Amino acid sequence: MKRLLLICVLMLSDGLAQAADCVVLLHGLMRGPASMSKMQTELDEAGFIAVNIEYPSRDHSIEELADMAVPDGLVACREHDGIERIHFVTHSLGGILVRQFLSTNDIPELGRVVMLGPPNQGSLAADEMVNVPGFDWLNGPAGKQLGKGEESVPLKLGPADFELGIIAGNRTIDPITSAVLPNPDDGRVSVEDTKLEGMTDFVVVEHSHAFMMRMQRTIDLTIAFLKNGTFSAADETL
Repeated sequence: MKRLLLICVLMLSDGLAQAADCVVLLHGLMRGPASMSKMQTELDEAGFIAVNIEYPSRDHSIEELADMAVPDGLVACREHDGIERIHFVTHSLGGILVRQFLSTNDIPELGRVVMLGPPNQGSLAADEMVNVPGFDWLNGPAGKQLGKGEESVPLKLGPADFELGIIAGNRTIDPITSAVLPNPDDGRVSVEDTKLEGMTDFVVVEHSHAFMMRMQRTIDLTIAFLKNGTFSAADETL
């Protein structure tokens, strides 16, 4: 009887702790909140308050987008009472926006960050495709800043000084883009180029850049890191 009571108390306290945590979701380039909707639903079900932010990824530079999207997420989280920590879950460009924002701003409530397929070391795909007709129209100013050349924003930003988990994909559905990337890659970014000095944990999933944020394995790993600070916790609970 005492053991049952203790379990109930622990479950209740765990739920209360999670209810005080908000997660800001930031989609990638040429995407929208719908791409992160499954992640949002499962984070809500896991006890977090998830806010899914929309921003015009094709219309502005990375610096401008960071000053739009991240503050919008912070405001949305702070509207909820009792928020103690604010986490971020990002896809691709979204991760660079968080790094850019943190390079000039502090977030007092900052918790953990999970980046899905982030071009933290820039992507050769952006460099190789920049002169292809229609690149500017499709990718906008931010697209040209995601390569490895002089305009690269990711390469100008420093190492992570926060709890960061990175999930990289090693499957591609785009053989043309993959042809210019070092293997393994996810069709947009090589596995090696997702890494960042100072990261807390790193894991590779067998998914493509385009769909990794919707996959159950990615979602389970994300929730595990947000709760425990390690991806391994996802397998320990199976």
